[in-house]
Amino acid sequence: MNVTFRPANALDAVAIHGLIVANLDAGHLLPRTLGDVTASAARFLVAESDGVVVGCAELARLSAGVAEVRSLVVDQHARGRHIGPQLVAQLASSGAGQGFSTLCAFTHEPSHFVRLGFTIVPHMWVPEKIERDCRSCSLFRKCGQYAVTLPLRSGTLIRPEQPAAVIYGGRTVPGRRLNIERLHLEEVPA
Repeated sequence: MNVTFRPANALDAVAIHGLIVANLDAGHLLPRTLGDVTASAARFLVAESDGVVVGCAELARLSAGVAEVRSLVVDQHARGRHIGPQLVAQLASSGAGQGFSTLCAFTHEPSHFVRLGFTIVPHMWVPEKIERDCRSCSLFRKCGQYAVTLPLRSGTLIRPEQPAAVIYGGRTVPGRRLNIERLHLEEVPA
């Protein structure tokens, strides 16, 4: 399966919307109308295989310094080919190029983002997202999503093929020593 990545256009809106709708049942995406997707199409990046859109993600501006990864979806039959991480990596590069200092996402699966170098943070650290989407959501304060952020700088690289190097900064982490070795119990006279 040969996959190419390209900016989306209005002609891709139906395919993008179809991917979103097909994955709503998992509960990991916010519903989007076709009109909303069409209006936002220029902010999407799509993954295409044999002329078919098999993945998408949107770089949504939340403020002058903060952008969000939204509607990240990979078709069920195309998963396992690192399409999602590549979409996020290209959005991060694009976001840095556009002058954003932070890339965020709200997700039920933070491990996917942590492997790419994102950090789990309290929701309140992304007030732009709370004001834009969360306050008006029926699941506000009980959605179960995690907020993750990635600082963006010019030349930011995400290396999905080397997650341990990103998480641990290239250092090896020694195993933990058992604390019981240091525990000495003495009988106390009654």
